[in-house]
Amino acid sequence: MSKRHDVVIVGGGLVGASLAIALDRLGVDVGLVEAAPPGALPPVFDQRNLSFAAATVNALGALGVMQRLRTPTGPIRRIHVSREGDFGRVRLDAADYGREAFGQVVVARDFGEALEARLAEASHVSRYRPAQFLALEAGEDAALRSVRIVQDGAEQVLQARLLVGADGSASAVRGALGIDAARHDFAQTLFVARVRGSRQPDGTAYERFRNDGPSALLPRGDRHYGAIHAVAAEQADAVAALDEAAWLQRLQEALGWRVGRLLGSGERSAYPIVQVLAGRLTDTRAVLLGNAAQTLHPLGAQGFNLGLRDALTLAELIERDRADPGAPALLQQYAQRREQDRQRTVTFSGGLARLTANPAPLMRPLRSLGLLAAAQAAPLQSFLVGGAMGFRGEVPQLCREATP
Repeated sequence: MSKRHDVVIVGGGLVGASLAIALDRLGVDVGLVEAAPPGALPPVFDQRNLSFAAATVNALGALGVMQRLRTPTGPIRRIHVSREGDFGRVRLDAADYGREAFGQVVVARDFGEALEARLAEASHVSRYRPAQFLALEAGEDAALRSVRIVQDGAEQVLQARLLVGADGSASAVRGALGIDAARHDFAQTLFVARVRGSRQPDGTAYERFRNDGPSALLPRGDRHYGAIHAVAAEQADAVAALDEAAWLQRLQEALGWRVGRLLGSGERSAYPIVQVLAGRLTDTRAVLLGNAAQTLHPLGAQGFNLGLRDALTLAELIERDRADPGAPALLQQYAQRREQDRQRTVTFSGGLARLTANPAPLMRPLRSLGLLAAAQAAPLQSFLVGGAMGFRGEVPQLCREATP
């Protein structure tokens, strides 16, 4: 027995669920293959802090997701960037660009619950959960992809005119398609936690670079900060073992006193930082999105924002040509439209991570000059602001206008 859909999405995380919602609005028949069972969220929806660019906020508002967040978001009105040991710093203020905020800070779990609430209203999405992708199968119809999955111990085949791999960095779909991926281990581990400072957030996001990686404080909507702290991989176990007082002292040393004394911390989570770039984005009647296509260094919080623009570009092209969502011409156009945004974002996040973590003495004056230039040169600032807000390359229509 097999079931047929216009589009089958493997992966129900941030990008996969968002794409399913976008396609549901268009009346496209979607099969969503999710690892998490009903009533549970995927592990990605934990207490980490997501920085939504303005373009992302616009799009998720249009999709009816932002309205379903049950806790307040934290507006990023100002960005303050510096590096330990270097002179110069960059300060950006959204008001200088006629904007209320560069973006919003959202807790991943809250976002997951909002996506779940929106998916519950979808009338064109069939959810297979808990289910796992097993393999691709040869089919007799060249206009379809045949996908074997297992759900509740029973195997079945799903057929689709377009297969979407949105199943994360270790994408099984990418492997089944025979698409190679280049990996770069930054030899860093990222710790995230909710922390409380003696001064409440005022809309400023602080980013501080050090030899062993970046640290940041993001203004949450609950009067706390989202702390992000990268450490050398060999130090990760020792940092994980610190008690709360020692952990807060380490954060204070890394980030300084910009928010006053750090008074308390919630539970810490740790994530190894590895960049994964798929060799290509498409195959016959198949496309990779999100972390399956590119997993980035978290510097600048570009990963999900880029993945959502992937998903919305694909949905936009499908809306324009509803006849066949997996047509070769459509997928070729998708790859072309995503090339500039993807390349620039990958270069920015990976290149900046390598530059700012380089301890070579000769790099210090060059970095300082770069910070000074970014602080004073209007064109460079505009480039940084455009990237921070998600307006890079050919932006999907849903990203362009805020929802009233």
